[in-house]
Amino acid sequence: MTDTTSRTASRASRAAAPKPVRGPWLTNRRRRLLTGLALVTPALAVVTVFFIVPLIMTFWMSLHDWPLLGEHRFIGLDNYRRAFQDSEWLHAIRFTLEYTLIITPVLLIVALALAFLVHRGGRAARVFQSVFFLPVVIGFAAAAYLWLYLAQPGLGPLSDLAAKLGIAGRDTNWFATATSGLLLVCLMVVWKVAGMQMVLLLSGLQSIPVEVNEAALIDGAGPWKTFRYVTVPLLRPTLALVLVFSVAGSLLAFDQFYIMTSGGPSNGTITAVYQIYRTSFINFELGYGAALSAMLMVVLAAVSALQMLLLRKTDN
Repeated sequence: MTDTTSRTASRASRAAAPKPVRGPWLTNRRRRLLTGLALVTPALAVVTVFFIVPLIMTFWMSLHDWPLLGEHRFIGLDNYRRAFQDSEWLHAIRFTLEYTLIITPVLLIVALALAFLVHRGGRAARVFQSVFFLPVVIGFAAAAYLWLYLAQPGLGPLSDLAAKLGIAGRDTNWFATATSGLLLVCLMVVWKVAGMQMVLLLSGLQSIPVEVNEAALIDGAGPWKTFRYVTVPLLRPTLALVLVFSVAGSLLAFDQFYIMTSGGPSNGTITAVYQIYRTSFINFELGYGAALSAMLMVVLAAVSALQMLLLRKTDN
């Protein structure tokens, strides 16, 4: 009787106890999460379709003998082994590195000089800033064709200017040697790209407080010491960004050499991307071209990692 009474009392107490109130399923946190997923989904779809899938396909192709027509044959890492023994590919890599080592400091010096020139302010500085930036809006192909016309022997204005300065004759072919062709391409790239780097460096200069430079001048630091010990350290993140962009763009150089020099003379101006193009779409060795692309992508990934390292050291 006692047990029956206790069980009845416990049931009554559980029935009388208030039931936990469940909140709505779509809480504010879940709503924010679903909203974020909905906003990110289109970008994820684009990245998946146009980057991740082609990337996986490239690596898969690089492991095969993949002709344009015919059967695909799995060969493992043979394409990568072949690349390290391919004299044309090694020459293209060497030339690309030489071009990068030449154009990167030249671009940085010219862009930094232009940034300091327009940093002074005033109406004239704004006009010069617009003029220096104008070539940026022109496509690389259009700029290359323009300079190809300007350098035509006996026709282009550059030939007349070189003749008046006594540098070369009016009928000199600037693309007859790899050295002169590379020089002309570098001039075109500086004219085309320096304006963009100028804008990036100018934004970095404008972010430096005026009081810092004034304090350095009051302490007796001259213009050179102020630039070296004040401006450059504070401009370091922008410099790192500009350098990485410049190096990455130089390693991927293709349009200017394809249009202006056609890789000549004697294949002396073949870049890495140009060699990948010739391998894939002229020789139709798609598997080997995919392997070369993968190797170049590793180099670009290393450059990006260097950028992150430089920026992290700056933040610390």
